[in-house]
Amino acid sequence: MAVSVSERDVWSRAFSLLLLGFVCYSFPGLAIGAAPAAADRPVLSIQGSNTVGAKLAPMLIAGFFESQGLRDVRIAPAGRENEQRISATAADGRMVFAEVAAHGTGTGFAGLKDASADLAAASRPIKQSELDALAELGDLRSAEAEQVIAIDGLAIIVHPDNPLSTLTVAQVAQLFAGEVSNWRELGGADIAVKLFARDDRSGTYDTFKELVLGSQDKTLALRARRYESNDQLSQDVSKVPGAIGFVGLASVGSAKPLAIADGDSQPMAPTSASIATEDYPLSRRLFLYARPDEQSAQLQAFIAYVHGAAGQAIVERSGYVAQSIRAIKLAAQADMPPAYQQLAREAQRLTVNFRFDQGSARLDNKARRDIDRLVAYLNANGKRMSAATLVGFGDPRSDPARTALLSKLRAMAVRSELARGGILVKEINGLGDELPVASNQGAGRLKNQRVEVWVH
Repeated sequence: MAVSVSERDVWSRAFSLLLLGFVCYSFPGLAIGAAPAAADRPVLSIQGSNTVGAKLAPMLIAGFFESQGLRDVRIAPAGRENEQRISATAADGRMVFAEVAAHGTGTGFAGLKDASADLAAASRPIKQSELDALAELGDLRSAEAEQVIAIDGLAIIVHPDNPLSTLTVAQVAQLFAGEVSNWRELGGADIAVKLFARDDRSGTYDTFKELVLGSQDKTLALRARRYESNDQLSQDVSKVPGAIGFVGLASVGSAKPLAIADGDSQPMAPTSASIATEDYPLSRRLFLYARPDEQSAQLQAFIAYVHGAAGQAIVERSGYVAQSIRAIKLAAQADMPPAYQQLAREAQRLTVNFRFDQGSARLDNKARRDIDRLVAYLNANGKRMSAATLVGFGDPRSDPARTALLSKLRAMAVRSELARGGILVKEINGLGDELPVASNQGAGRLKNQRVEVWVH
């Protein structure tokens, strides 16, 4: 039936009012009926990690604004280095904006403390000292506060002409401690080593210090050139012969990333698959932290957007690894346990691993959300009933039988959570301390305590 012009006008007017009401509900600072004007306060403020804030956070905010029906969304410098303003126009013509200040992870927690930030961006988990200092805000390690938004790999990069392709964590630590001054000492060319590192406020540096320097009881050489920006560091490494640095995966650029081995693990390159499973020795999680008990409706909507399909698609576009699940085929290797070789021949591995809170059989915050993602994936791919195999792993202990049992118990814990979502698992295995992905010192022990998922 044809619609008259007047009827179209009515429907158009009704839609406009509905959209305006939704935007004003999502952004309380926008008053209905007010004269169009620029907002004087940001509707969202994120402070902290340069790794998160340089590209990813502004892109997520822009995508969120568009999902809310805002128009003319723009990302622009905010007047200071490593600060950006994301602006948009509401249905009534009023300007809406958000701010991202990316000066290092530590500055984000400071922003939470003085209430100048709604979210702290972090490229490492919150430290115990920060947790204690912010105790009055609530438990920042709770599932409501701690949001894993992406997976990143800490890439060790060198000049493109460097002939080396692999280093161990121990060798990387020796290089950055200044104990190796010429590449020929590691089998490379006769050229001086030049060190490029992030600054002390950086979560990237905190991660490097923990996973590389700290694991080998080393400290960074004073001669290292320091950077606030990942991208600038990478650009300089790609131009300086003999250079070596470390950056987030999205900032590798023209530099050459190296494969890394840790402890008894095989060398692994920072690929999307090895990082998604967090098997790559220098993989890490990227976080947003919020006050657990003081979250506005718009903040909760933003967090939900980031975890959803649209937000994770932006994570992928930004150069990081999204928390989406896909199946990959692994080749069977002679050094794999027989049961694992059979899985590699007959099944595909999913790009998700389940890990646990330290000293606990309780799934960590990322794993709890991954349960929902896995249930959705298995349902969507017709693998709800007896199609998935769970393989648990652990870290070496004095009693191998106990290690194998603990690894199987971890797989059983994941099976129980999947059963709540209506998923029937085909089988579970516990392979003990086989196939380590990291050294069993420090944080590496937690990485080895994992559960893999395979589908037939």
